[in-house]
Amino acid sequence: MPTSHFDQLNEIIELIVLTQPRRLLDIGVGFGKYGFLAREYLEFHGEGQTKEYNRWQRRIEGIEIFKDYLTPVHQFIYDEIYIGNAIRILPQLGDDYDLVLLIDVLEHFDSETGQCLVDECDRHCRNLLISTPKRPAMQGAVFGNPNERHQSQWNKQDFARFKDKLIVRNRHSWIFYIGADSGRIADALRWKTWGPIHSRLSAVLSLFCPPALKLWRKLQQHRRRTSNSKNSLR
Repeated sequence: MPTSHFDQLNEIIELIVLTQPRRLLDIGVGFGKYGFLAREYLEFHGEGQTKEYNRWQRRIEGIEIFKDYLTPVHQFIYDEIYIGNAIRILPQLGDDYDLVLLIDVLEHFDSETGQCLVDECDRHCRNLLISTPKRPAMQGAVFGNPNERHQSQWNKQDFARFKDKLIVRNRHSWIFYIGADSGRIADALRWKTWGPIHSRLSAVLSLFCPPALKLWRKLQQHRRRTSNSKNSLR
Protein backbone atom coordinates (compact mmCIF):
# COMPACT_ATOMS: atom_id res chain seq x y z
CA MET A 1 0.00 0.00 0.00
CA PRO A 2 1.18 3.57 -0.61
CA THR A 3 0.41 4.24 3.05
CA SER A 4 1.36 2.90 6.49
CA HIS A 5 -0.23 2.26 9.88
CA PHE A 6 -1.26 5.38 11.82
CA ASP A 7 -0.17 3.79 15.11
CA GLN A 8 3.49 4.60 14.41
CA LEU A 9 2.96 8.22 13.36
CA ASN A 10 3.79 9.83 16.70
CA GLU A 11 7.05 7.92 17.15
CA ILE A 12 8.32 8.52 13.63
CA ILE A 13 7.46 12.22 13.48
CA GLU A 14 9.02 12.77 16.90
CA LEU A 15 12.26 11.12 15.73
CA ILE A 16 12.31 13.29 12.60
CA VAL A 17 11.74 16.48 14.60
CA LEU A 18 14.38 15.56 17.19
CA THR A 19 16.89 14.95 14.39
CA GLN A 20 16.25 18.35 12.76
CA PRO A 21 17.65 17.28 9.37
CA ARG A 22 18.65 19.93 6.87
CA ARG A 23 18.53 17.34 4.08
CA LEU A 24 16.16 14.37 4.21
CA LEU A 25 15.57 11.48 1.80
CA ASP A 26 12.24 9.61 1.92
CA ILE A 27 12.50 6.21 0.20
CA GLY A 28 9.19 4.82 -1.02
CA VAL A 29 7.24 8.07 -0.73
CA GLY A 30 3.89 6.47 -1.62
CA PHE A 31 1.08 8.79 -0.55
CA GLY A 32 3.66 11.36 0.59
CA LYS A 33 2.52 11.42 4.20
CA TYR A 34 5.94 11.49 5.86
CA GLY A 35 7.34 14.05 3.46
CA PHE A 36 4.29 16.22 4.11
CA LEU A 37 4.50 15.93 7.90
CA ALA A 38 8.27 16.37 7.92
CA ARG A 39 7.89 19.53 5.85
CA GLU A 40 5.21 20.91 8.17
CA TYR A 41 6.92 20.23 11.49
CA LEU A 42 10.46 21.06 10.37
CA GLU A 43 9.54 24.29 8.58
CA PHE A 44 6.87 25.77 10.86
CA HIS A 45 7.84 24.57 14.35
CA GLY A 46 10.98 24.80 16.47
CA GLU A 47 14.41 25.56 15.06
CA GLY A 48 14.96 27.42 11.79
CA GLN A 49 11.34 28.25 10.99
CA THR A 50 10.72 29.42 7.45
CA LYS A 51 10.02 33.13 7.08
CA GLU A 52 8.03 32.88 3.84
CA TYR A 53 5.46 30.30 2.87
CA ASN A 54 6.76 27.94 0.17
CA ARG A 55 10.34 29.20 0.56
CA TRP A 56 11.64 26.13 2.32
CA GLN A 57 14.68 26.04 4.60
CA ARG A 58 15.10 22.24 4.39
CA ARG A 59 15.64 20.00 1.41
CA ILE A 60 13.34 16.97 1.23
CA GLU A 61 13.90 14.46 -1.56
CA GLY A 62 12.21 11.16 -2.28
CA ILE A 63 12.50 7.94 -4.25
CA GLU A 64 9.40 6.21 -5.63
CA ILE A 65 9.34 3.18 -7.92
CA PHE A 66 5.69 3.63 -9.01
CA LYS A 67 5.21 7.03 -10.62
CA ASP A 68 1.40 6.73 -10.73
CA TYR A 69 1.36 7.45 -6.98
CA LEU A 70 2.68 10.97 -7.53
CA THR A 71 0.36 13.98 -7.50
CA PRO A 72 0.69 17.79 -7.47
CA VAL A 73 0.85 17.54 -3.67
CA HIS A 74 4.16 15.68 -3.98
CA GLN A 75 5.48 18.42 -6.26
CA PHE A 76 4.66 21.03 -3.64
CA ILE A 77 6.18 19.15 -0.70
CA TYR A 78 9.27 17.46 -2.14
CA ASP A 79 12.18 19.32 -3.71
CA GLU A 80 12.82 16.35 -5.98
CA ILE A 81 11.52 12.80 -6.39
CA TYR A 82 13.60 10.21 -8.24
CA ILE A 83 11.60 7.54 -10.08
CA GLY A 84 12.92 3.99 -9.99
CA ASN A 85 14.45 1.30 -7.80
CA ALA A 86 16.14 2.77 -4.72
CA ILE A 87 19.05 0.32 -4.87
CA ARG A 88 19.94 1.56 -8.36
CA ILE A 89 19.29 5.23 -7.62
CA LEU A 90 21.11 5.60 -4.28
CA PRO A 91 24.66 5.16 -5.68
CA GLN A 92 23.99 8.15 -7.94
CA LEU A 93 23.11 10.43 -5.03
CA GLY A 94 25.36 12.19 -2.56
CA ASP A 95 26.27 10.90 0.89
CA ASP A 96 25.35 14.01 2.85
CA TYR A 97 21.78 13.24 3.91
CA ASP A 98 21.15 13.99 7.58
CA LEU A 99 18.32 11.48 7.66
CA VAL A 100 17.02 8.75 5.35
CA LEU A 101 13.55 7.29 5.89
CA LEU A 102 12.74 3.64 5.16
CA ILE A 103 9.16 3.58 6.40
CA ASP A 104 7.35 0.31 5.67
CA VAL A 105 9.64 -0.44 2.73
CA LEU A 106 11.81 -3.43 3.67
CA GLU A 107 8.98 -5.96 3.73
CA HIS A 108 8.57 -5.38 -0.02
CA PHE A 109 12.03 -6.86 -0.69
CA ASP A 110 13.41 -10.33 -0.10
CA SER A 111 15.72 -10.44 2.93
CA GLU A 112 19.00 -10.37 1.00
CA THR A 113 18.00 -7.44 -1.20
CA GLY A 114 16.56 -5.62 1.79
CA GLN A 115 19.86 -5.94 3.66
CA CYS A 116 21.66 -4.53 0.62
CA LEU A 117 19.24 -1.59 0.62
CA VAL A 118 19.86 -0.91 4.32
CA ASP A 119 23.64 -0.98 3.81
CA GLU A 120 23.39 1.32 0.79
CA CYS A 121 21.26 3.77 2.77
CA ASP A 122 23.74 3.69 5.64
CA ARG A 123 26.52 4.73 3.25
CA HIS A 124 24.61 7.80 2.16
CA CYS A 125 23.41 9.30 5.42
CA ARG A 126 24.27 10.35 8.94
CA ASN A 127 21.13 8.70 10.32
CA LEU A 128 18.68 6.07 9.07
CA LEU A 129 15.11 5.69 10.36
CA ILE A 130 13.48 2.33 9.62
CA SER A 131 10.05 0.96 10.38
CA THR A 132 8.68 -2.40 9.31
CA PRO A 133 5.61 -4.33 10.52
CA LYS A 134 6.16 -6.98 13.16
CA ARG A 135 3.55 -9.19 11.53
CA PRO A 136 3.18 -8.18 7.87
CA ALA A 137 -0.06 -9.28 6.26
CA MET A 138 -0.18 -11.27 3.05
CA GLN A 139 -0.26 -8.72 0.25
CA GLY A 140 0.02 -8.82 -3.52
CA ALA A 141 -0.15 -6.08 -6.13
CA VAL A 142 -2.09 -2.96 -5.11
CA PHE A 143 -3.47 -0.27 -7.47
CA GLY A 144 -1.67 -1.98 -10.33
CA ASN A 145 1.70 -1.81 -8.56
CA PRO A 146 3.39 -5.24 -8.41
CA ASN A 147 6.08 -3.86 -6.08
CA GLU A 148 3.53 -3.72 -3.25
CA ARG A 149 3.85 -7.48 -2.71
CA HIS A 150 5.15 -8.43 0.76
CA GLN A 151 8.19 -10.68 0.55
CA SER A 152 9.88 -10.72 3.97
CA GLN A 153 9.50 -10.29 7.71
CA TRP A 154 12.08 -8.50 9.87
CA ASN A 155 13.06 -8.39 13.54
CA LYS A 156 15.70 -6.75 15.72
CA GLN A 157 18.27 -9.49 15.09
CA ASP A 158 18.45 -8.32 11.47
CA PHE A 159 19.98 -5.05 12.70
CA ALA A 160 22.26 -6.42 15.42
CA ARG A 161 25.37 -5.46 13.42
CA PHE A 162 24.68 -1.75 13.95
CA LYS A 163 26.21 -0.50 17.21
CA ASP A 164 24.84 3.04 17.14
CA LYS A 165 21.11 2.41 17.17
CA LEU A 166 17.94 3.02 19.09
CA ILE A 167 14.90 0.74 19.11
CA VAL A 168 11.64 2.59 19.75
CA ARG A 169 8.77 0.64 21.24
CA ASN A 170 5.64 0.20 19.16
CA ARG A 171 3.10 -2.60 19.29
CA HIS A 172 2.65 -2.89 15.51
CA SER A 173 6.06 -2.01 14.08
CA TRP A 174 9.76 -2.42 14.60
CA ILE A 175 11.18 1.11 14.63
CA PHE A 176 14.96 1.47 14.41
CA TYR A 177 16.97 4.70 14.51
CA ILE A 178 20.51 3.99 13.31
CA GLY A 179 23.36 6.48 13.13
CA ALA A 180 25.55 9.13 14.67
CA ASP A 181 22.72 10.95 16.46
CA SER A 182 21.17 7.87 18.06
CA GLY A 183 22.72 8.63 21.46
CA ARG A 184 21.48 12.22 21.46
CA ILE A 185 18.00 11.12 20.38
CA ALA A 186 17.91 8.43 23.08
CA ASP A 187 18.83 11.03 25.72
CA ALA A 188 16.07 13.34 24.50
CA LEU A 189 13.49 10.56 24.68
CA ARG A 190 14.65 9.56 28.15
CA TRP A 191 14.41 13.15 29.36
CA LYS A 192 10.87 13.37 28.01
CA THR A 193 9.96 10.37 30.18
CA TRP A 194 12.06 11.01 33.29
CA GLY A 195 12.57 14.78 33.22
CA PRO A 196 9.40 15.64 35.19
CA ILE A 197 10.29 12.98 37.78
CA HIS A 198 13.80 14.44 38.13
CA SER A 199 12.33 17.90 38.66
CA ARG A 200 9.96 16.72 41.37
CA LEU A 201 12.69 14.71 43.10
CA SER A 202 15.01 17.74 43.06
CA ALA A 203 12.29 19.85 44.63
CA VAL A 204 11.71 17.30 47.40
CA LEU A 205 15.44 16.90 48.11
CA SER A 206 15.92 20.67 48.16
CA LEU A 207 13.21 21.01 50.76
CA PHE A 208 14.04 18.09 53.03
CA CYS A 209 17.66 17.06 52.38
CA PRO A 210 19.95 19.61 50.67
CA PRO A 211 23.10 17.39 50.96
CA ALA A 212 21.31 14.63 49.06
CA LEU A 213 20.32 17.16 46.39
CA LYS A 214 23.97 18.17 45.98
CA LEU A 215 24.96 14.52 45.50
CA TRP A 216 22.08 13.99 43.09
CA ARG A 217 23.21 16.92 40.93
CA LYS A 218 26.78 15.61 40.84
CA LEU A 219 25.52 12.24 39.66
CA GLN A 220 23.48 13.94 36.93
CA GLN A 221 26.49 15.99 35.76
CA HIS A 222 28.61 12.83 35.63
CA ARG A 223 25.93 11.05 33.58
CA ARG A 224 25.75 13.94 31.09
CA ARG A 225 29.54 14.10 30.73
CA THR A 226 29.67 10.34 30.13
CA SER A 227 26.87 10.55 27.57
CA ASN A 228 28.52 13.47 25.73
CA SER A 229 31.83 11.62 25.67
CA LYS A 230 30.20 8.55 24.11
CA ASN A 231 28.36 10.66 21.53
CA SER A 232 31.57 12.45 20.51
CA LEU A 233 33.13 9.09 19.65
CA ARG A 234 30.34 8.11 17.28
